[in-house]
Amino acid sequence: MPQPLREKLSACTAALERHGRVVVAFSGGVDSTLLLALAVRALGEDNVVAAVGVSPSMPRRERQAAVRIAGKLGARVAEIETGEFDDPRYLANPKDRCFYCKHDLLSRLKELAEREGGAALVTGANADDTGDFRPGLAAGRKLGVASPLLEAGVTKEEVRAASRALGLETWDKPAMACLSSRIPYGSEITPQRLTRIEEAEYVLHDLGFGVCRVRDHGPVARIEVPPERFDELLAVRRQIVDALKRLGFVYVSLDLHGFRSGSMNEPLGDAAPRAARGKTDAE
Repeated sequence: MPQPLREKLSACTAALERHGRVVVAFSGGVDSTLLLALAVRALGEDNVVAAVGVSPSMPRRERQAAVRIAGKLGARVAEIETGEFDDPRYLANPKDRCFYCKHDLLSRLKELAEREGGAALVTGANADDTGDFRPGLAAGRKLGVASPLLEAGVTKEEVRAASRALGLETWDKPAMACLSSRIPYGSEITPQRLTRIEEAEYVLHDLGFGVCRVRDHGPVARIEVPPERFDELLAVRRQIVDALKRLGFVYVSLDLHGFRSGSMNEPLGDAAPRAARGKTDAE
């Protein structure tokens, strides 16, 4: 591991040690897994809780994987029901939707941290996140949540490098954003739509397309996979079309631009920061 990265991880570890006890907002993704591993090493299993949100916007397989990974790392796991679906502002799906979702989740996790003897709530935000359109990051700042990786200047590339060096299984895990990010801004979010998206993406995952998105445009499913895999997808076109139509989609399309995070931000144009057109809290 390069010395500059070692120094950053040492700074992150020192920050965790200053907190003494922490609740890690844990999704099972590459960032929060590295943070949880560092926290357990620094503070011991008894002083670390992995808090996993339970929400229709988080795929079931992702939640199950998060619980498994946290247990493997030795952390205690707390599954916390979220309440964003009680907030009409979230359901209306504005471009700052992530703020309302993260504010709800982090508020509930702060309550958990208080019950855990005044533990600090920490998130896996990294240094690259400050350059993106991240309404959810603003929610964390408003609530006074700590982000040790970000504070130590650890970038996404360094998160993956450190995770690989530490033998963490998530080091090369693709980004897996919340399911609400598959619905165009201004189009209402419902649990039923999220379930349909989740099941549609499972169809692709089970066919070997680990990196994919199914964007829900009402009657139209817009599939994104990397361009180099178009031929493979078209080879099983009939199977995909039949499965997605059974889920209620009328039309099934392939986005010729290919997979890219944050494609739902493209219609925002100049209405959002430049980085927003490529990425948000929910990719």
